[in-house]
Amino acid sequence: MFDRFTLERVTVGEVTLRVRHGGHGSPLLLLHGHPRTHTTWHRVAPLLARHRTVICPDLRGYGESTVVPTTPDHAPYSKRAMAADMLALMRHFGHERFAVAGHDRGSYVALRLALDHSDAVTALTVMDSVPIAEALARCDARFAQAWYHWFFFAQPETPERVINADPDAWYASPHNTPEAMGDKNYADFHRAIHDPSTVRAMLEDYRAGLGIDRAHDDADRAAGRRVTCPAQVLWSTKDDLEYLYGDVLDVWRPWATSLVGTPIPSAHHMAEEAPSEVAEAISGFLNSIASVPRST
Repeated sequence: MFDRFTLERVTVGEVTLRVRHGGHGSPLLLLHGHPRTHTTWHRVAPLLARHRTVICPDLRGYGESTVVPTTPDHAPYSKRAMAADMLALMRHFGHERFAVAGHDRGSYVALRLALDHSDAVTALTVMDSVPIAEALARCDARFAQAWYHWFFFAQPETPERVINADPDAWYASPHNTPEAMGDKNYADFHRAIHDPSTVRAMLEDYRAGLGIDRAHDDADRAAGRRVTCPAQVLWSTKDDLEYLYGDVLDVWRPWATSLVGTPIPSAHHMAEEAPSEVAEAISGFLNSIASVPRST
């Protein structure tokens, strides 16, 4: 995996992040979702690295990055805290301004980066998500049935006991196999879900989502704060965003001043299932931005 990429541990503030980076050119940060690690990008990152510098970290608490102690409000696992990690990581590598793409839970970190650090983010791609505040405000029976895990994961202690009793059974899926993911990517995922401390940290991510993350989103919406850099939305045709929301872009329009989007013919883990299409969509978006003349 990740031919010609470098694997490092980088300490930023209270956490040490496992990160892989490679390529040359404009910097692009790729953020994974649950229950993956940075290796989910192993089929996409080399394609993007032909013309860009690509950085793929494990988010705090995920993979082999630091698991930090939590607090009653779950703030250490807020997307604001994770976004601050990512900003520090990019500055460690000398990138004051950069593009970011995030999938699933990583898309919430990417959105928070673009909202909290608009001077640093040049372009935003979110994949298979709508803002947390939107998902919860629009929650209905269909959402509760399809995404029940959001509410289960937020409960104290019980999710840890259930998942750690048999991680392979909990995460069993045709999409979570060596054949679908690639042997080394699967091995990395498998190690992560069998580490009880990592499982707890991943659950803390969801607990933060229902509380402090939603509060941050609601505060931004009330203040009229929007993503000011160009933004792109990608969604999987075989996942459930269109079923839940109809026009996915319509959900995102109030959150961004400049928005484009396209469906990807894939199930949820599109970076593993449709890597060429994902790389082409991200590259095309970033190239279109770069080709627009700057005003003087």
